[in-house]
Amino acid sequence: MADKKPKTPENPSSIGAQPFEQSISDLETVVRQLESAELPLEQALELFEKGMQLSDSCRKQLTAAETRVEILMKKGQEFEAEPFDPEEE
Repeated sequence: MADKKPKTPENPSSIGAQPFEQSISDLETVVRQLESAELPLEQALELFEKGMQLSDSCRKQLTAAETRVEILMKKGQEFEAEPFDPEEE
């Protein structure tokens, strides 16, 4: 009998490189799997870890987007996008 291991989204090293929308979608998948499946402890822990990584990636992307909006708003009537570098803040 084949092991019914749930498909987990992306590997951890690619999480930070994927678009926000994909991270949210993957996070929703992880949450559904954790809520609905009776998983072995090890698989549940792996999913939880992946969920935490996805959540952190989403939070960082939202913070960067918020900062970009603030930069644009501070320029008054000049709406000119600037690259965001958190090291300069």
